[in-house]
Amino acid sequence: MARAASRPTSRPRSGGRRSPSRRGWLGRILGWIIKAVFLFLLVSVLWVLLYRFVNPPITVTMIGDMVSGRSATSDWMGIDEIDRDMVRAVVAAEDSKFCTHSGFDQDAIAAAMRRNARGGKIIRGGSTISQQTAKNAFLWQGGGYFRKGLEAYYTLLIENLWGKRRIMEVYLNVAETGIGTYGVNAGAERYFNHDASTMSRVEAARIAAILPLPKKRGATAPKGFTRRYGNSITGRIGVVAREGLDACVYEGRTAPSNREAAEPTAPKKKARTTPKPLPARAPTELPGEEYEQPQADAAPVIEEEGPAPPAESNEI
Repeated sequence: MARAASRPTSRPRSGGRRSPSRRGWLGRILGWIIKAVFLFLLVSVLWVLLYRFVNPPITVTMIGDMVSGRSATSDWMGIDEIDRDMVRAVVAAEDSKFCTHSGFDQDAIAAAMRRNARGGKIIRGGSTISQQTAKNAFLWQGGGYFRKGLEAYYTLLIENLWGKRRIMEVYLNVAETGIGTYGVNAGAERYFNHDASTMSRVEAARIAAILPLPKKRGATAPKGFTRRYGNSITGRIGVVAREGLDACVYEGRTAPSNREAAEPTAPKKKARTTPKPLPARAPTELPGEEYEQPQADAAPVIEEEGPAPPAESNEI
C-alpha cells in the first residue's frame, strides 16, 4: 500500500507582525497605566472631598519637620472665629484677586516670570492662595514641574469642590507661620500670646509678612524687609476692607464683627505708609517686591523675638 506523501508544514510568515505574546504584554502595561490613572483620580477626588468636611490632621511639611527633629505645633481655628483683619491681611499680602480668580492669577504668573528672568535672590512663583492651599494641604514644598502640575490639578479640585470660604479656612490653618508652627492661630499664640480671634491690624500684617519665608522671618520686633513690608500690609488691610476684596469668604454668612466699627471712639494713629490700591498693583508687581533692595537687610534673616509694641500702634 502506497504511503501518502507528507506535505511539509508551512510556517506562518511574520510579515513584520508582532507576536501574540508581545501584544499581550503591551496590552497589560497599557491596562495597568489606565487603572493607575483612574485610581489616582478617584483617590484624589475622594481626598479633596473628605477635607471639605474634615480638617487636615497633618501635612507633608509637618511630617518633614518632625522627621528633622523639630516639633509641629498647630491649633485649628474655624474661619468664623479668626479675626477678619487676618483674612484681609493675607488677601492684601498674598492674593488681592482671591475672590475674582478661579484658582490662578495669569497676571501674577506673567509678572513672576518677568521678575525671575531679571534675576535676584528670591525666586517668585506667582502662586495664589488657592495654589498655596493645594500645595500645603496635599503636596510637599519645593519646586519642579511635576509638583507644579499636581498643584495645578489640586487647585482646580479645591476651587470646584470646596469654594473660597473653605480654601481660606484651610490656608489660614495649615500655612507655616514659624519654625515648627502652623496656622495663624498657633502663630498668634507664639508671637503675641493670644489667639487669632482678636488681632490688631499690626499683628495680622506681621504674620502675613512672614508667610513667604516663615523659617527666616520673625513677626515679633521685625527688621529690614519684614518691617517695611509689614507696614505696607497694615495700610493695605484698609484697602481690602474698603473695596470688599475679602467678601467671598463671608458670602451668605455673618462675618466677625469689625473692631473699628464697634469702638468708634478709639483713638486712631495715622499710618506712616500710604496705602497702595491693590488692583492697580497686582498685574506688574508681586507682593513685597517693592521692598527688595540689594542692601544686606533685603536678605531674609532669622530675627530674634522681643516684646511686641502696643497693639494700637500702626508702626511695625
